[in-house]
Formats: sequence, C-alpha cells, structure tokens
Amino acid sequence: MLKRDIGKWDLVMLMINGIIGAGIFGLPSKIFALSGVYSILAMFVCAVIVFVLVLVFAEVASKFKKTGGPYLYTLSAFGPFPGFIIGWLILITRLATYAALIHLFVSYLSHFHPAFLDPMVKAATVFLFTLFLTIINYIGVKSSAILSNTLAIAKVSTLIIFIIAGLFFINPELINFNQSAPDLTNFSSSVLILIFAFTGFEAILVNTGEVKNPKRNIPFALIVTIISVAVIYMLIQVVSVGTLPDLASSDKPLTDAAQLYMGPVGGFIITAGALISIGGTLNAIMLIGSRLTFALSEEKQFPRLFSYLHPKFQTPVYSLIAFSIVSIMVSVTGSFIYAVSISVISKVLTLLMVCVILIKLRIKNPKDSNFFKLPYGYALAVTGIITSVWLLSSSKMTEFRDVLITVLIGIIIYGAYKLITKKR
Repeated sequence: MLKRDIGKWDLVMLMINGIIGAGIFGLPSKIFALSGVYSILAMFVCAVIVFVLVLVFAEVASKFKKTGGPYLYTLSAFGPFPGFIIGWLILITRLATYAALIHLFVSYLSHFHPAFLDPMVKAATVFLFTLFLTIINYIGVKSSAILSNTLAIAKVSTLIIFIIAGLFFINPELINFNQSAPDLTNFSSSVLILIFAFTGFEAILVNTGEVKNPKRNIPFALIVTIISVAVIYMLIQVVSVGTLPDLASSDKPLTDAAQLYMGPVGGFIITAGALISIGGTLNAIMLIGSRLTFALSEEKQFPRLFSYLHPKFQTPVYSLIAFSIVSIMVSVTGSFIYAVSISVISKVLTLLMVCVILIKLRIKNPKDSNFFKLPYGYALAVTGIITSVWLLSSSKMTEFRDVLITVLIGIIIYGAYKLITKKR
C-alpha cells in the first residue's frame, strides 16, 4: 500500500507546483495580443470558470481514497473502457508537457551560459535533471513533497516580488477600458488559452492514495489553491499591462517588464524564478505520471509489474522508472506528441467528464453522504458542462484531430493488452 505522507499543506504546494508552471511567464503577452486590456477581464472570467470546476472536483474527489484521480472517477462511473481513455489522455498529456517544459528549462539555463544551447549538453542536462527527479521520487513521496514545498515557496516568492515592485510603476494610461472591446472569438480564445495556465490540479489528484484524510484535505487544498493562483495571476496581468507598452510583441513579458522597472537585477530574478517554476512543475509531473501507470496497473489495465511497490519506500518503482525512461526519450528526440493542442483540449475534456461524473454518482448513490457534498451541485455541474463545451468550441478542428489520433492509439493499446491477457 502507498504511504499517506502528503498532508493538507503539502497538497496545496503540490497543486501550486502543478498549476503555476512556465505558462504564466509567457501567456500575459499572448492573451493581450488577442484581447488587449480586456485580457484582464479574460483572466477573471477564466478564474471564475475554473473555480466552478474546482468545486465540482472537490465533491467528486472526496468520494475516493485510492490513487487514480479523474481516471478512477471515470472508471467508477462509466466502466473500464471510458476510464482507460481518460487515464490514457492524462498520461500522454503528462509526457508531452514534461518534454516541452524540460526543453524550456534548458533554454532558460542558456541565459546564464550559452553552452546549454549545444545539442549534446542539452541532452545531457535533460538526462541528469530527469535522473535527479527520479531519485527524489524513488526514495519516497515525502521527499518529493519536501522538494515540491521548497520550489512552490520559491516560485511564489519570485512572482510576489514582480507584483509588489511592479505596482509602483503602473502607468494608468495603459490600463484604459475605453478602447474597443475584442470580438467574441478572440476573447473566447484568450479564455481557452488561459485554461492551460489555470489547470494542473486535476492531475495532482491522481496521487489521492498518498494523501492524508482525502475526504477533508482534497476539497480544502483545491479551494485554497485556486483562489491563491487566481489572485496571483490577476495581479501579474495587471502589472504586465500597466508597465510594458510593447506587451503584445514580447516573448518574455515578465522578464521584459521586470527589466523595465527593476533593471538587469529584475531580469535575473524573473529568469531564476522561471527555472524554479519549471523545475517544480517537472517534479509534480514525475510524481503524477508514475502514479497514473500504477493506478492503471492496479485496475488490471496495465501489466502487473507497474503496481509493484518498493518494500522500504513504498513507491511504485517500475512505474517511476518506465515514466522516466519514456520522458527522456520523448524529450531528447524532440517528439512533443502534439504538446499544446492535446494538452489544452484533453484538459477541458477531463474537466467536462468530471462534471458529468458528479451527476452520475449522485443518481447512482443517492443515499451516500460520506463525502464533501457541494451545495447546488447539479447546477454547478451543468454550468461546468456548458462552459467546457463553450471552451471546446473555441478550438480548431486540427487540434481535435490530434486528440482523436492520440485516443485511437490508446484504443489500440487497450485492445492489444486485453487480447494478450485473455489468451493468458
């Protein structure tokens, strides 16, 4: 059995690390290019949508004690095949995100020394850093939680420095809502892009089997985390819009803004903060990815080997090693597996599915009261479904195609494994 070493605040820090990644260091300029000053409103709208979805997650997650997260919820509500597809999508998204972020991590290191741009040095750095995270996660979830807590505090501190310093240099003329509002398409696209920055909490719930008192601690951690992240993100966007006139054309908006009002020291602080932020997210991905294959194995949808636990550390050794090896292969070859498009759409599909699951489980077990019951649960679940469909309508058909290809690969693997186990 996995050790329940993740406490209430450990879980909050894990979720902060899972949500605040590299996205917030680049997205302020992307959404400003689409919606102008109304990008601040887009940030608020996205925060409200995600908060509704988080409340739905809080109820559904409080019903489960085992490792698996949205995969386990879907399995319980709709059976093995839909459960596997959701689990497969989350797993592929974790691998794709890891590959994309570790390349970004090495790119930020090149700010300090150009040697990191060399392909051999880059590959060696990917290998060594992944090996470091593998060892941390191998010796126990507690050590991973300690690293997560340290990185979360460091990354939030960096962003708070950016916010507090920037508030003194805001030019009110840059925050002018009298300009024409963006069209609905661009505004919707802004909100959809922001989903990438606001989510990640759903993947952290894969580790429920290692959380102390999940019935109480998961709802607490979800609500505290999303409120904290929303406030930080809103203030970052306000500072970015109010201090950087060329925000729309900036590739590194936070670094450029910080250099503008804090000089080279500000650029150094934000670059270091980006490295810490990405490192924390990579650690969270390693923890989640290894537990997801463990959960699939526990439900007999992956080989039994993946559910083997180390006799001393109680960590899923082979799941961890397999996830690390595949992560290195994907990262070094540069095959990001449709990183951005698959990540955003699969996240929204997972969020939508959990809203449906809340309704399904309430109908299935109407007398069950041993969980965090959400007031107006049906209304909030329906609201979550409607907003998820709205967000999906803002994506492109090519992105849906990429997700469909990924799902088809998962179906082939699922069918092949079922056929092999049946013959045995």
